[in-house]
Amino acid sequence: MAYIDLCVDEQLFPGITGPMRYRPETAEPLNALAEVLLRAPHSLSPGERELIAAYVSGLNDCTFCCSSHSAFAAAQLDAGMGLVEKVRADVDSAPISPKLRALLRIAGAVQRSGRAVTADLVEAARSEGATDVELHDTVLIAAAFCMYNRYVDGLGTFTPQRQEDYLPMAERIVQHGYGV
Repeated sequence: MAYIDLCVDEQLFPGITGPMRYRPETAEPLNALAEVLLRAPHSLSPGERELIAAYVSGLNDCTFCCSSHSAFAAAQLDAGMGLVEKVRADVDSAPISPKLRALLRIAGAVQRSGRAVTADLVEAARSEGATDVELHDTVLIAAAFCMYNRYVDGLGTFTPQRQEDYLPMAERIVQHGYGV
């Protein structure tokens, strides 16, 4: 049970969805940010951007966000959950592009501290073809998910434990986005 009364059935509104129902006036800009960062037209696919969110959420040990965004990424990546699990287990050996690997390293640095992002990490990503927009958005996705993770866990929200519980959420996000 959440630390505050969210005035919803937490089984129906797990994780971040409960607090968003509780405070729709804060949910609107948070969802708008997620929509722009994870779904708007971009040189990185929605699946790749969801993978960054899942990776950072895993580093933050936020079970709800890691599980949900892993499902969202898997639903939008050809290699599915197998790839997501490989990335989360070991970015260095995962079968991803060198550019995505470099961007995930930057995301991991942001998760530790914004100051952990170095000129060398940025140059490594640029040498693999990362654009300034991709660098910007990777840093912002990682920073935003540190906030989202702390929002979810800081309120002690309900977290489904079975990966299959996240599949309906993934279908909804892929079909309708974060504004619903």
